Amino acid sequence: MEYLKLCDSDYRFMMVVWEHAPVNSGTLVKLCNEVLGWKKSTTYTTIKKLSEKGYIKNENAIVSVLIEKECVQRDESAYFVERTFGGSLPQFLAAFLGGKKIPAKEAEKIKKLIDNHIGE
Repeated sequence: MEYLKLCDSDYRFMMVVWEHAPVNSGTLVKLCNEVLGWKKSTTYTTIKKLSEKGYIKNENAIVSVLIEKECVQRDESAYFVERTFGGSLPQFLAAFLGGKKIPAKEAEKIKKLIDNHIGE
């Protein structure tokens, strides 16, 4: 299975884009400088690279999103569980919880999520 994966710096860049898109590329340069500490050239290089990969588009100096954050987060999470725990969600949850207790409200939300996704 092919996953949507981004390196850490590209993911942090996309977080800025997802929060502000559609955004003027000049404004995005300023935002990336403030949020990420990036130089103008780094931002424009990343815009070009992620445009070529199909994550964003840059038309008339306006950067907009082509792949939504939820899609990337879903695929990143699935890839992590597959790579680290052989795809086993119970093993992932056991490691994630590590003996910690979770609030009853969170446990109830997790139970509802599981109930909504039970398949044969």
